[in-house]
Amino acid sequence: MANSWKSGDGVSDFDAFWGAVRWAALAGLLILQGCNSAGNLATPNVTNAAAAGFVDMKPGSEEEFMLNVGRRIYFDKGSAEVSEEAKMTIARQATWLKDNTRWLVKVQGHADEPGGENANKTLSTQRANAVLNALVAQGVDRKRMWAKGYGIERPVTDCDDITCQSQNRRVVVNLREEFDESAPQR
Repeated sequence: MANSWKSGDGVSDFDAFWGAVRWAALAGLLILQGCNSAGNLATPNVTNAAAAGFVDMKPGSEEEFMLNVGRRIYFDKGSAEVSEEAKMTIARQATWLKDNTRWLVKVQGHADEPGGENANKTLSTQRANAVLNALVAQGVDRKRMWAKGYGIERPVTDCDDITCQSQNRRVVVNLREEFDESAPQR
């Protein structure tokens, strides 16, 4: 019985068997690593890739404003009061707008579902005007800007969840190259 575990060179069959298993496992890992490496070459890392349409983002571009400054400001339910957090966003917007005077600014106010149509239109207009006035207070020329309240006409999302609805209580600061029909006569 002892001989059945020994080969002619003094290495036991047991050691030889487990040695072969180790080599097979190592070979398998190397093959898998090679596959993973090849897979990484075939599949680019898109986590840090530029967003589609924003490949050649230039200073002073609309893309730069949207991605680096931010154009949305959110409000509490039923309120047109600019929060401390929103004031920080408005300060960044104002700095950027003062450096990029070629842009006109349409400040669009929005509301969520509770309340009647007229109340939401009024509230969304108050929100837009609050942001416009805050931008003016930061030194942005009022003649470049106008406000429009849309009420609940343009929801970002349509759901009953309270956190979902809060996304509709917003002002969006949009850059324009020319005044549109909602701008006051200039």
